[in-house]
Amino acid sequence: MTSGAVPLTQGAAWNALREHYEAIKAVQMRDLFAKDPGRGARLVCDAQGIYLDYSKNRLTDDTMRLLLDLANAAGLRAGIDAMFRGDKLNVTENRAVLHVALRAPAGATIKVDGDNVVPKVHAVIEKMAGFANRVRSGEWKGHTGKRIRNVVNIGIGGSDLGPVMAYEALRAYSDRALTVRFVSNVDATDVAESTRDLDPAETLFIVCSKTFTTQETLANAQTARAWCLRALKNDKAVARHFVAVSTNADEVAKFGIDPANMFEFWDWVGGRYSLPSAIGLSLMVAIGPERFREMLAGYHAMDEHFRTAPFDKNLPVLLGLIGLWYVNFFGAESQAILPYDHYLGRLSAYLQQLDMESNGKRVDRDGSVVNYQTGPVIWGQPGTNGQHAYYQLIHQGTRLIPCDFIGFCRSLNPMGQHHDLLASNLFAQTEALAFGKTAAEVETSGTPPALVPHRTFPGNRPTNTILIEQLTPEMFGKLIALYEHKVFVQGTIWRINSFDQWGVELGKVLAKRITPELTSGTDPDLRHDSSTNALIRRYRRLRLPG
Repeated sequence: MTSGAVPLTQGAAWNALREHYEAIKAVQMRDLFAKDPGRGARLVCDAQGIYLDYSKNRLTDDTMRLLLDLANAAGLRAGIDAMFRGDKLNVTENRAVLHVALRAPAGATIKVDGDNVVPKVHAVIEKMAGFANRVRSGEWKGHTGKRIRNVVNIGIGGSDLGPVMAYEALRAYSDRALTVRFVSNVDATDVAESTRDLDPAETLFIVCSKTFTTQETLANAQTARAWCLRALKNDKAVARHFVAVSTNADEVAKFGIDPANMFEFWDWVGGRYSLPSAIGLSLMVAIGPERFREMLAGYHAMDEHFRTAPFDKNLPVLLGLIGLWYVNFFGAESQAILPYDHYLGRLSAYLQQLDMESNGKRVDRDGSVVNYQTGPVIWGQPGTNGQHAYYQLIHQGTRLIPCDFIGFCRSLNPMGQHHDLLASNLFAQTEALAFGKTAAEVETSGTPPALVPHRTFPGNRPTNTILIEQLTPEMFGKLIALYEHKVFVQGTIWRINSFDQWGVELGKVLAKRITPELTSGTDPDLRHDSSTNALIRRYRRLRLPG
């Protein structure tokens, strides 16, 4: 807990919510809607072109009032101000948390240690734009003089999940003459399949690594380098076919990349928040600087909404509080993100890192073990395919799984009735989850008695519906910022540091120890547990044919 503070679960706001939960935990959404015919039009938030319908939740006006009381008691407003001010909220690494600076307009002032970082951000954006335009126009040539037609982003974690998700989301706005691919898995299959049909003379690699020492990224980069040089047969080719997103000019130069083609970013930007930075270079090349700036403007608009809007009309605050209601009082262990748009096929994977790496913490900012649940498991995929897969569990399973449904009123690819069918499925699913189908209703349809239990839907399954006019770069930026700030809301209330990720480190450290044990020419002296030792020995026996 924060030093001197009352434990979260002993505070008056938390206790009031706990008492309220006991009073309404069995309430049925059918009854809530029956008693309040205007509920569906009232429990909404319409802001920034995003329409959030949260009426299909197991909550009342009193619930929302008490949740807002909790937000105020937790100092959420002060926390928001501190983030935008550049305070060092990442207490374990003594860093500011300023992804909002990446999309601040020129002329804004956001300081880190007294230094306004906005001019530096815009200098990098301009450098990115110049480079992207040279690649897109054909001015940037490969070593043999051929035009670049393929762009391969090499990164891992936030250096991959953000760019690939955004590229897929905004593919409709991309230059279709460019082939854009993403490599992240250290499994050689990833880089092999991503380059198999490409011409090295027409291929540009963007290597994303802050330190330029990330094991997985550098392994893939070195393999890509070797692939390129086998065809081009001149080390000087590296400088025309590789650029870097990094802060380590020395290592970049050792690789063969001209440091002039290194794009900088900063330690006050966490990897999972880095898409609007130079990490988004591959995206800018694909969609162009103008569209990229539209995305940044969308991010900034949501930032300002989050910073200034009253909490009861604040999209990220409402989403965060409703999610917390289910995690901490109903005991929900997961949340499904269900976009009804094919372009958002990688959104749930991106939000997995954003949410689970940020709020998957068991200690508070002071290092004390918490006695309440924090980040939920995030999962999902685009509808309608999920309806024929895991929706069964959401509708009739034993687990409570709150869902966010995300839909658009206009398709980027209008064809016949396709989009109306898609939208009808979205609306039907939220209706079915909320209201279900009672045994009596099933019986009246002539269902044999033995099948009635199997065809009964309990309903009362909570959903949020996020409805947007159309998927544009600007709206995409708003959507991603919405979820970023939702995570901040929950982390602030839970009193955890949402901006470190020590949980990913231990496995990496052990892997560096194990790698030479797998490849040693002599039997290594294994000092792991008996399971790990046995696995290593079996792998050594089978790793080479014969």
